[in-house]
Amino acid sequence: MPASEARTAVATERAVLVRMRAVLPELRPSEQRIAALFLADPGAIAELSIGELAARSDTSTTSVVRFCKRMGYGHLKGLRMDVLRDVARERFETAGLPEVSGDVDRDDSLEDIVAKVSLAETLSIADTAKVLDVPALQAAVDAVGSAHRVDVFGLGASSFVGLDLQQKLTRIGRTALNWSDSHAAWTSATTMRSGAVAIAVSHSGSTVDTVEFLSIARAAGATTIAITNHEGSPIVEHADIVLTTAARESVFRSGALGSRIAQLMVVDCIFIGVAQASYEESMEAIRNTYAVVHNLRTRR
Repeated sequence: MPASEARTAVATERAVLVRMRAVLPELRPSEQRIAALFLADPGAIAELSIGELAARSDTSTTSVVRFCKRMGYGHLKGLRMDVLRDVARERFETAGLPEVSGDVDRDDSLEDIVAKVSLAETLSIADTAKVLDVPALQAAVDAVGSAHRVDVFGLGASSFVGLDLQQKLTRIGRTALNWSDSHAAWTSATTMRSGAVAIAVSHSGSTVDTVEFLSIARAAGATTIAITNHEGSPIVEHADIVLTTAARESVFRSGALGSRIAQLMVVDCIFIGVAQASYEESMEAIRNTYAVVHNLRTRR
């Protein structure tokens, strides 16, 4: 099965609310409004009739039907049932957390903010664990483990995720570089060859500079890996391996709340997979690097 078809098959098995978040940027404006209603309060919206949903989203019943088909359902009833199943699942998974609903609001107390952030990040990790394509993850681990060099690039919060992976790989003796500047990243990507790996981190998958980095690296002969929340995004076209997150973002998108924690989970899985594949060598490197830092600190 071609990689694109395999990714599509995996996507259709996802929880419906996860799929909504993943395809949101690709939807028509009218469909985006419908999806936004479901994502904001799925339990309540799933109880609406097709006419009520159309009115609430300022669209038409035709748009609602089209949205249902876009999500893989012939009728609203099927979509509503799966949304309610998702709601029940999420309640079970977060039973130990305070009950909160909705996005972070300007009138929320600090206690509300703590509850909402912890809920969003918990569900971002849980959903990402469910949608993460394990065969693709294994391919990424194999590629990184055998690479003579790994270049990682992302902008904004994604840059910090790349730095985290670079530092972890360096600690077990791998040659890894993290770039936070676009021009430096493009220059480095141009010099990559077969046996090198380029990893691009982008929540949207449409950040122009990050897409260009992966395109250049692939043209140079490197194996390319994309970590993104949207499988239909431009960056996927330049990736040999796609690792998809299922992050929940708030209106405070510039803070990269859910996306960052989901991306960190994915890079942690890559790192641990690589370290495990060369366990003795990696453990020795970790012990040695710890000893060096510890000894230097105690001398001061």
